[in-house]
Amino acid sequence: MSDTIITIRDASVRFNLAMQRRMSLKDYAARLLKKDMRFQEFFALRHINLDVKRGESWGFVGRNGSGKSTLLKLVTGILHPYEGEIAVSGTVAPLLELGAGFDMELTGRENVMMNGLILGMTEQQVMDKFEDIVSFSELEQFLDVPVKNYSSGMRARLGFAVATAARADILIADEVLSTGDRKFQQKCENRMQDLLDGGTTLLFVSHSAEAVQRMCGKAMWLDQGEIQMVGDTKSVLAAYEKS
Repeated sequence: MSDTIITIRDASVRFNLAMQRRMSLKDYAARLLKKDMRFQEFFALRHINLDVKRGESWGFVGRNGSGKSTLLKLVTGILHPYEGEIAVSGTVAPLLELGAGFDMELTGRENVMMNGLILGMTEQQVMDKFEDIVSFSELEQFLDVPVKNYSSGMRARLGFAVATAARADILIADEVLSTGDRKFQQKCENRMQDLLDGGTTLLFVSHSAEAVQRMCGKAMWLDQGEIQMVGDTKSVLAAYEKS
């Protein structure tokens, strides 16, 4: 069996942007019916090639709008390539917007069960890992409180705890360490390192060069949707920071 878990070949992601910026809903509907809508092409990614092997840890760096998050969404299947191909082998745990999938009216306890099932765990697996999830999130006292009353940091804690309990083949983390205090950020890094030690593959985006250096063995630098450099993390970060 091949050690390659993610293969991306000449992949591009394109969005259509309406050129009529300020338009009423009535005008928009009229133009749509007349087929008079004009669009401008915007390529969020252009001709991306990447091979990721099982157990590798990859960091993606670049300025805002460079295409990092788009690339991660491509791997999760949220987005599909306009051109090119992508193949992913194994289960994926996306940590893109922690807590974004929670039902605000449900309690923390209910959301743990619901999100565990969404991530592909069985009901029994969620129950078996329930105490670990709650303990990691440090939200024992708020477990039966509706999530709408949680702070964004509390939701992020619970989201991270559930997603990493699933023990997926591929962990995708986009700015997951930007929320919470330094102590909890370190706890998250330790959990991700434990997963890496167990053979999980990591795709990691962070504005913190130090975090990328600590967590990742390889890196890719993106700018305006195009690859600028691929290589070992230290070399890529050095080049990026000089740009």
